[in-house]
Amino acid sequence: MKNLKAEEIRQLYLDFFKEKGHDQEPSAPLVPFEDPSLLWINSGVATLKKYFDGRVIPKNPRIVNAQKSIRTNDIENVGVTARHHTFFEMLGNFSIGEYFKKEAIHWAWEFLTDPKWIGFDPELLSVTVHPEDEEAYGIWLNEVGVPAERIIRLEGNFWDIGEGPSGPNSEIFYDRGESYGSDLNDPELYPGGENDRYLEIWNLVFSQFNHNADHTYTPLPKQNIDTGMGLERMACVVQDVPTNFDTDLFMPIIRKTEEISGKQYGEDKDSDLAFKVIADHVRTVAFAIGDGALPSNEGRGYVLRRLLRRAVRYAKKLGIEKPFMFQLVPIVGDIMKAFYPEVNEKEDFIVRVMKLEEERFHETLNEGLAILSNVTDKQKAAGSNEIPGEEAFRLYDTYGFPIELTEEYAEEAGMTIDHPGFEQAMMAQRERARSARQNVNSMQTQSEVLGNIKEPSEFIGYTDTVAEANVLFIIKDGELVEHAQEGEEVQVILDRTPFYAESGGQIADHGILRNDLVQAFVLDVKKAPNGQNIHSIRIDSGELTKSAVEAKVDIEERSHTVKNHTATHLLHQALKDVLGSHVNQAGSYVGPDRLRFDFSHFGQVTAEELEQIEKIVNNKIWDSIAVATGYHNLQEAKDMGAMALFGEKYGDVVRVVEIGGYSLELCGGVHVGNTAEIGLFKLVSESGIGAGIRRIEALTGKGAYENLKNTERTLEEAASLLKANPKDLVQKVQTFMADQKALQRENESLMAKISNAQSAGILDAVKTVGDVQVLSARVEAKDNNQLRQMMDDLKLKLENAVIVLGAVDGEKVMLAAGVTKELAGGNYHAGQIVKHVAELCGGKGGGRPDMAMAGAKEPGKLDEALESVYDLVK
Repeated sequence: MKNLKAEEIRQLYLDFFKEKGHDQEPSAPLVPFEDPSLLWINSGVATLKKYFDGRVIPKNPRIVNAQKSIRTNDIENVGVTARHHTFFEMLGNFSIGEYFKKEAIHWAWEFLTDPKWIGFDPELLSVTVHPEDEEAYGIWLNEVGVPAERIIRLEGNFWDIGEGPSGPNSEIFYDRGESYGSDLNDPELYPGGENDRYLEIWNLVFSQFNHNADHTYTPLPKQNIDTGMGLERMACVVQDVPTNFDTDLFMPIIRKTEEISGKQYGEDKDSDLAFKVIADHVRTVAFAIGDGALPSNEGRGYVLRRLLRRAVRYAKKLGIEKPFMFQLVPIVGDIMKAFYPEVNEKEDFIVRVMKLEEERFHETLNEGLAILSNVTDKQKAAGSNEIPGEEAFRLYDTYGFPIELTEEYAEEAGMTIDHPGFEQAMMAQRERARSARQNVNSMQTQSEVLGNIKEPSEFIGYTDTVAEANVLFIIKDGELVEHAQEGEEVQVILDRTPFYAESGGQIADHGILRNDLVQAFVLDVKKAPNGQNIHSIRIDSGELTKSAVEAKVDIEERSHTVKNHTATHLLHQALKDVLGSHVNQAGSYVGPDRLRFDFSHFGQVTAEELEQIEKIVNNKIWDSIAVATGYHNLQEAKDMGAMALFGEKYGDVVRVVEIGGYSLELCGGVHVGNTAEIGLFKLVSESGIGAGIRRIEALTGKGAYENLKNTERTLEEAASLLKANPKDLVQKVQTFMADQKALQRENESLMAKISNAQSAGILDAVKTVGDVQVLSARVEAKDNNQLRQMMDDLKLKLENAVIVLGAVDGEKVMLAAGVTKELAGGNYHAGQIVKHVAELCGGKGGGRPDMAMAGAKEPGKLDEALESVYDLVK
């Protein structure tokens, strides 16, 4: 067996199967594209489903890949076992309806045993098969020559995920020797058992059945091969080290962590667990951020936040009390750069995001831990070993503690968590978020009738906004009809059309269809299933038949739209220039009224940055740059550096929009011929709309001018009110604010004097209850601040006192309760007292033992409530 680095194992595997006629598929990003069934790409086959289910026919049915993957279903086992990881690489070879068991088995054996490749001793390899898979058994026994005693039939060797393709599988095991297990009485000491000696290194899945809805199995028309070999596990065997963490994929990360912590790997079991958790989690977080995921409180972002914060928690066991994970990113990049250059390429961005997230967590970690400790002590004192669900949720929602992290701390303290209570609080939060969202119904055009229409319809709108066209089809309520009457809304397909169909963020054109017998308004245009533009229209007069019509786009509306679209391209590049190359489009709206651009970015955009972005776009407009469009094959366009936009699918031939040497994007939209046509660009808002997603709204041309005029009118109106010239407005406002602050200070001084006078006047109402002075009185106060000031004054003048003050402002009751320092912490609690008084007035409140505030809404009951304080103190 060769002593190989992990990157050499990967390359040998790819080279071997390329020699066997396989095409190499690139490793896809960890964030799935248009696959809502997956949170992460979690296997080599996950990115190839389109081939296995027949949606796409690959050019070559033989495929090989090395696919980065994330699985987080058993995070708690990471570092505890020798082989659990959240990020890992799967090496796979696949046959889409071509070769099957014979080739898959023979090639696996050749790769593993031939000295040209891995060169394992064949005597150290065993295999498992499904008990009913006589074909695989026969190939292993009679063709490959594996002795019968090393072919184990296992009932569990059947790959099945429910409805869909399924089939038996065959696993290959490597015997690591007696040092990993030698007890012949151990019932698990066999290939396929729970032991560390016989290690599974390859799984061959023979996809040959369809699992039907009625749970019967029928043969697939085309049999497929799906194999998987974990690189980390293979490296562990080839490099002859105890665990995956001892391979060259992890040890450089561990060595750097040793340097940061001052602790040594291999000296202490608890420390080793921390080293392993950190090494695993930093790989996952670095790669995921590089592929566009960002830490947040939901979905993928929640997984990243949980992993990073879990690593920080384990770092504390190594004595690391400050942000440090970001320092490991360059190490991860260097280890993986031979096949995955993206971590090195995006290192600055990954480091910034990770450091920011670590710093945020460190800010709240100690506070959160103190709260958790208090909750734990309180529950134990009450005889409970359970942390209430609402407390766990508060730690999650306010302090960023993933529930799993709280659970781990609780477990160390011998506590459990009220999970139903936590879920109830979480559901309430989700419901609040759901009720705040808007429901947007999209027009449904994907009907059976439309799917059967295959006649072509030519889009000529790049050059023409008016054209003679023939009505080919009229569809009403999902059915083909011959005509449509005045007042009806129908859909039509023309043989040629200048109307742009909504796509790529640009809204559809509006306009008119007409001839001597009919006039109709085009409400919307979308793509039909076979690519034609389908127009939704309203018949305003006459009768529409399958005849020639004039199709005329609303030219003014189109003019504003194309200005906004080209400006969006300029904005996209300007964002990259100012904020960084990590910025990518995450959605857009381009219409005649405005443009909206959503983009990935991990922090707020400053006012200075926004000003710089706006200036760049306007400079490009004023430079009068020609906007050119051309068609290229997809790879050629990518080689040119053209940006592909969010959510778009591209064919082999793509349209490229180039704005001088500044912006280059794949885009099917309509644009100006020269940036000068845009006239003016004005940013109107910037905000965050989700985890790591920002939104900019802007105006161009006439809209930008009108926005500036409105601002100018507002300034003139403000100047008029202040009796100032607009150019002197800032100075006037500054003077006005200074005067206001002086008046406010004077007012506060007067209110303090009034409060003192009132305080002195109500001291006569003090009663003695036992050895406690009690004062409960109605006072005049304009707000809670004045009420609090009065309370502070009275507490200075009284000893051993309980004080309650009430004031009325319209229909609102304000309450304050105070307990002087001699009594605070004893039997008298201001928070409890004010709560009692507030409830008598139809309100609620609470607070500290020495000082508390409350509000109520029944002024008529205030006097009675205040009087009750004397009995309460008794």
